[in-house]
Amino acid sequence: MKISRPKALTPYLRLAIQCAAIASAGLFLALPAAAEEIAQPSSGQSVYLPVYSHLWHGNLNAKGHPEALQLSALISIRNTDPASPIRVISARYYDTGGKLLREFVPSPKTLAPLGTLELFVERREAEGGSGANFLIRWQSDTPVSQPVTEAIHADLNSLRTVSFVTVGRPVRNE
Repeated sequence: MKISRPKALTPYLRLAIQCAAIASAGLFLALPAAAEEIAQPSSGQSVYLPVYSHLWHGNLNAKGHPEALQLSALISIRNTDPASPIRVISARYYDTGGKLLREFVPSPKTLAPLGTLELFVERREAEGGSGANFLIRWQSDTPVSQPVTEAIHADLNSLRTVSFVTVGRPVRNE
C-alpha cells in the first residue's frame, strides 16, 4: 500500500483556511458576549442617556475649532414589560457642562405595557453640545422588566446622511 503525501496548499487556500479558523475562533469567543444576561426586574431607576446635539468633525479652522454638524435626537423610552405599566417621572436634559436645560416630562406619564414615550430634541437646538445627556427617572408599583431607553440621532439631507443610536444605562435604583 502506497501512502501519498498531501500536495502543498496554494497560498490562496492556505489564507482561506487561516481566515476560517480565525473567524471560527472569534465566533466562539463572541458567543458569551452575544447572549446578554436578562436584567433583574426593578420597581424604578434613574437612567443615563448620552445625547449629541452636534458632532465635531472635519479639520480645525484658523481659530483651532473643528466644524460642527447639528443633529436632531429622538428619545425613545420603551416599556418592555408585557403585563404592567410604568411611570416616567422625569426626563431632564443637560448640556455638556452638566447644566439643566429643560425638563421634558413636567408631570409623570404612564406607559402602558409595551408602550413607548417619544421625546424630540430639534436639530436647531445647539445648547446641549456634544456631551449633552438625559437623566430619565421611571417607577412602577411592582417589579417589572427594565425599559429600553435610546436616542436616535440624525442629520438627513441629499448630500450626506448621518444617523446613529445611543443607549441608556441605569445609574441608580429608585
